[in-house]
Amino acid sequence: MISYCPICGKPVYFAERKRSLGKDYHPLCLKCYQCKRQLSPGQHAEYDDKPYCNHCYLQHFGPRGTVIYAWNKNDAKINSICGSKLRVRWSTT
Repeated sequence: MISYCPICGKPVYFAERKRSLGKDYHPLCLKCYQCKRQLSPGQHAEYDDKPYCNHCYLQHFGPRGTVIYAWNKNDAKINSICGSKLRVRWSTT
């Protein structure tokens, strides 16, 4: 049975297929929707039926960090993402 590539819509023959996430792709069609990097079968994520490399997927659809205010050694106020190794002081302003 011949399947069709979800990216280009053309038939994918058994000898050339790359199967990933239950779909058959042409080798050149299996690339990140955002950065166009070539992907390996099973080593990527999918959103809205489009393949993404893990980096682009986390950047666009992954959890977002919480911005807090922190101070460095010189007591200069800087923005930081939770989890970084900075001294944190709570601000009421």
